[in-house]
This record gives sequence, C-alpha cells and structure tokens, in this order.
Amino acid sequence: MLLKMPQKLLKTAHYIELGSYQHWPVLIPQRIRLYTYEQIPVFLRENPYITDGYRAHLPSKLCLKSIFILSNETVNIWSHLLGFLLFFSLGVNDLSTVLPASGAHRDDYVIYAIGLFCFQVCMLCSVGYHLFSCHRSEKTCRRWLALDYAGISVGILGCYVPGIFYAFYCNAFWRQVYLVTVLSLILAVFCAQVHPRYLSNDWRRLRMALFCSVAGCSVVPACHWVWLNGGFTSDVVQLFLPRVMVMYLIAGSAFMFYITKVPERYFPGQLNYLGASHQVWHVLVVLMFYWWHQTAVHIMHFRLSRPCPAQTGSGQH
Repeated sequence: MLLKMPQKLLKTAHYIELGSYQHWPVLIPQRIRLYTYEQIPVFLRENPYITDGYRAHLPSKLCLKSIFILSNETVNIWSHLLGFLLFFSLGVNDLSTVLPASGAHRDDYVIYAIGLFCFQVCMLCSVGYHLFSCHRSEKTCRRWLALDYAGISVGILGCYVPGIFYAFYCNAFWRQVYLVTVLSLILAVFCAQVHPRYLSNDWRRLRMALFCSVAGCSVVPACHWVWLNGGFTSDVVQLFLPRVMVMYLIAGSAFMFYITKVPERYFPGQLNYLGASHQVWHVLVVLMFYWWHQTAVHIMHFRLSRPCPAQTGSGQH
C-alpha cells in the first residue's frame, strides 16, 4: 500500500503502516488518519466492539479539524454540539418570550437561567472530550475526560434545581434543605475527581456508582413531594408524576445503553460509525434534558396560576 501513495504525501503525513489490516490506518486529506481498535493507544481502548474509525496521535489543531471528518466519534460530537445550540436557543426564547408572557417572577428567571446554563455546560464539556480524546498527549485526554465527568455532574444539577424549586414551591424549608443537599453531593463528586486514580479504569465502577447515587437520590424528594401533596390521588401528583416517570425512564434507558454496550455487543464491527450505544446515550441525554425543561415550563405555569396558600408549614397544595 505504501508504494501506491505519492512520496510527497508520505512525507507530509508521516504515514506508518500498522497492524495486519490491509487498508488501515486510513489517510484523510487533512492529514488525519483513522485507526483500528488494535492500533490506538491503550488508554483509548474502552469499547472492543467498535473495531475501527478511531482518531489518535493528533495535535490540538488537527483535533479541531477532525470535527468535519467521518469517524466513530462524529455522531457523539455533533449530537451534543447540536444539543448545546438547542438549549442555548431555548434559553434565549424562554428569557425573552416564554417567561415574560407567563408573568414569571424574578426567581423563575434565575431558576431557568441556571437549569439551561447547566445543560449547555454539560453539552460543551461532552463535545470537548469527544473532540480532543484523540490528542497525542494522554495527559490532555485525561483532562478532557475529567471535564466531561464534571459536565455530567453539572447536567444533573441542572435537572435538580428546577425540579426541587417547583416541587417545593410552597415549602421554603424543604426547598432549601434539598437544594443544599444536592449542591453538597455535586461538590463531593467534584472533590472525588481530585484523586489521582479517579479517572483510571480500576475506578470505572466507582465512578458509575457515584453518578448513580447522585442521580438516584432524586427519588427521595420525589417521594416526599408526593406525600406532602396528599399521595397519588391528588390532582397535582396525577398531573405531573407521569412526566417525572417518563424522565426516569429515559434516564434509565440511556444508562443501560451506556453500561451494556448494546447493540454493538451483538454486531461487533458493524456499528462503528452509526448506531453504537454511546451515540444512543448521547441522543437520549439530550431528549431527557429537553423533556425535563418542558416539564419545568408546565409546572411553572401551574404554580403561577395557583398561588401558594397562606399557611405552608404543614405541606403543599
């Protein structure tokens, strides 16, 4: 294969034939090569069922250029880049049109700004990692991975803040208790990332357990909200609990795709560029954030149309 390539191209691309595959690595016009799973550095080997289409050994400039080529990270990058644009546009529309038309208060503006900002940060951190995970420096890749994990925590925070604020809209005490608790949990996760082994493969299960714990804690305020409102037969619970359950269903489905590596587990090498589990995870995360944002809009309208009773010490209505 080397003999078929122009000598000038060989010099500029520093082309090296690796592995036993006849056509790998593939050279792309921007001097970016695609590799097989066996040819990439060990620290990039996370999913053996994705067998080719990997970018690797790139400087920062070529990492940025690789956003415009087809690789096994293309869908991951663009799904959350478009997700960022979605939540940015929702933020502009909400703050300029939806909230003023709803007669929203100052607190509503703050809550919506925080929630949508968290979603945008999560999207951008994910884009950054998947774009620069091919960097020639393992240290740089690890830093972007840490930022991606931080972005997930921020995204979880963006779900909690509007959910708790409107669920306990008429109960300031429990609203403050749960918001402080959630902030403490997120800070604890950030502190855990300082540990030098946090990003290692040995701590992969621990990382999953931490994020599952932070997300799973949402069951506690959800059950408390149901109890404060008089149980499952109350109007407000019947109105909004189905939307909460749909959010849990989307989140649970996304997580199952993420950890099981289905469907590529059953079709190794056939879903390298489209349809892999991580790509499904990305799409479902965007869908989940959007669904929760729309739920927050509905419950805001409900709360603004039904002022809190004078006495709120014993519960909500």
